[in-house]
Amino acid sequence: MMSAMKFSHEIQYTAAADDVYAMLAEQAFREQVCDACHAVDRTVQITPSADGMDVVVDQTLPGDGIPSFAKKLVGDRIQVVQSERWTSPTNAALEVNIPGKPGQLRGTVTLTERGGETVKIVDGDIKVSIPLVGGKLEGLIGDLFRSALRAESRVGARWLAD
Repeated sequence: MMSAMKFSHEIQYTAAADDVYAMLAEQAFREQVCDACHAVDRTVQITPSADGMDVVVDQTLPGDGIPSFAKKLVGDRIQVVQSERWTSPTNAALEVNIPGKPGQLRGTVTLTERGGETVKIVDGDIKVSIPLVGGKLEGLIGDLFRSALRAESRVGARWLAD
């Protein structure tokens, strides 16, 4: 049985949690994050629900900088589908998939307000069910997602400052 790789990343925003949640609910914000990730194609769907919202960000990223062992499996471009089910303005279930490929991240997103600042915490497990290279691919998925979260942090800081 292969074990999953733990993933954790925090983004600090100088804004109230309600403002960060409102930003995360904006299609234009999500599209700017895709652009900051150099997505060659993107679709963003945000659907309000009774207690929060469902967000699906489907983007295709260029394969620049992907190691050759991984390019054989994923190709020159990588489609990444990020789904968030917000059950409140501070909690979401998160799933990140690479359609048609054996890899995913499952976890949670929480917004925690501390003294006028909000920390967005993403925690989860990355699992790739391929013998021998699974661990390397889990690391690669973690790096790609961490890079996307850093882009979100930069775009979010600008968005909240305006």
